[in-house]
Amino acid sequence: QVQVEESGGDLVQTGGSLRLSCQASGFNFDDYTMAWFRQAPGREREGVSCMSWRGTMARYANSVKDRFTISRDNAKNTIYLMMNNLKPEDTAMYYCAAAPRSYYGLDSGRYDYWGQGTQVTVSS
Repeated sequence: QVQVEESGGDLVQTGGSLRLSCQASGFNFDDYTMAWFRQAPGREREGVSCMSWRGTMARYANSVKDRFTISRDNAKNTIYLMMNNLKPEDTAMYYCAAAPRSYYGLDSGRYDYWGQGTQVTVSS
């Protein structure tokens, strides 16, 4: 049974930091591209960052570049998103997702497995 579980969301002030975690099970984690997406109320889901199956490549949305860092620990079946200098516009539900390693990118339609999300709220 596939399970994808995010954690680490919280309420923080502008300029603060948070570290999100996502632990997966039920599939061969090493064979999957992993990504973070987010969705704010009334807005479309947005790709935030993805990392290749080996962890050698990372991609970021322009809106988070130089502030967010994605990483993965294949031994723990876990990916992370370190978020620094948070802004109110980063407020959203953050989702972790997995796509077969043949795909590397931020097209949500290419991702097979999804978590339930963790809420990040940045106060101004």
